[in-house]
Amino acid sequence: MAPPNFRHIAVAIDGSEHARAALEVAIDLAKRYGSQLVILSVAPLQPILVAPGEGFIPAGIPPSDLPRYRGIVEAAVKQAETEGLSAVTGLCTDGVVVDELLAHLEEHPADLLVVGSRGLSAGRRLLLGSVSTAMVTHAPCPVLVVRSGAAGTTKPAA
Repeated sequence: MAPPNFRHIAVAIDGSEHARAALEVAIDLAKRYGSQLVILSVAPLQPILVAPGEGFIPAGIPPSDLPRYRGIVEAAVKQAETEGLSAVTGLCTDGVVVDELLAHLEEHPADLLVVGSRGLSAGRRLLLGSVSTAMVTHAPCPVLVVRSGAAGTTKPAA
């Protein structure tokens, strides 16, 4: 069996501890395989709730968290470059997280997608959904789900 060929690795991050663990694994894999690394983040749309019977939708749209997520991506790109990667890019958008990630992967195929796992309980996963589960189910490439606290994914406390 031929060894895997991960020329293009994508990692989805959101600023959480789980995403930091996924980023560390993605950087390590990119260094090992000499891969290009794409760091993706999606600022989730804020839902507008309208009460039943309301005749209009409020004109004000909640502000986007896009600037905060751009900062998260910029810091991740800088971390990857500091750790020795030269072929690293970052992309940040806003929208429905799963839809935006899948659209990116369709337009820009990756050999591997790395995501973090929040470890939601069955009830919360049923109500909220899970980005990692959706990626495993629908992504057009292999998906590596990194659990925070897994061996080698967290740095010891100082």
